Amino acid sequence: MASSGKKKTTMAKLTRESRLRERRLDKQAKKDARKHAPTHHADGQGETLNATTGDGESAPPGAG
Repeated sequence: MASSGKKKTTMAKLTRESRLRERRLDKQAKKDARKHAPTHHADGQGETLNATTGDGESAPPGAG
């Protein structure tokens, strides 16, 4: 059954909204990339920092 009313949203508004959604997705992707990039780099450093326990003995692998 067809709608009896007119379409209330113009193509210009639909285009603006779709562009805005794309920009938000791109921004979130960049934010996630920045967020994950340092943690991957820090993992290599974290292993050397956690290589020994407080009493000077070596910690077993995966005991972090």
